[in-house]
Amino acid sequence: MGARFEALDELFDDTLTLPFGDTEYVIPSPPAEDGLRVQRITSLAARLQAGGEAINTELLDDDEERDLLELCLGPVLGEMLSDGISWSRARHAGLTAMFWIVSGPEIAEKYWKTGGDPSLMAPPNRETRRAKKSGSGAASTTKRRGSTSGTSGRKGSGSGRKGGTT
Repeated sequence: MGARFEALDELFDDTLTLPFGDTEYVIPSPPAEDGLRVQRITSLAARLQAGGEAINTELLDDDEERDLLELCLGPVLGEMLSDGISWSRARHAGLTAMFWIVSGPEIAEKYWKTGGDPSLMAPPNRETRRAKKSGSGAASTTKRRGSTSGTSGRKGSGSGRKGGTT
């Protein structure tokens, strides 16, 4: 007999709530067709960036950028603009919603917290990771756990092994 699933409405919140001071804007999940368009646009940008291509021009012109933000924010973009939210903040909300649509709430939250600085989204470079790993430069004093089987865990030099010389 097949598994019985709970109703998706009980498991899934398909809204994103973004706070702006005392106001919270609740962004609805876009219709499937719009979500797919957002996926296509972002996957193109990711492929260009992953390929190491230097992009000298903007990927989207102003009208295309506004269209993307309307896809991501839906009717909330109009609310934001009529409430006097600046374009840069509305854009940040739209890009946060874009990350939510294509990558989920964890990535969207990470982007939101960057304040729009994409360099804060990048994984740390090797030098930064090494500096964090080494900490203050002191050696670790944590002892490794010994064997619980009564063996040393190491093979001898051969003198104690079968067939070895004594």
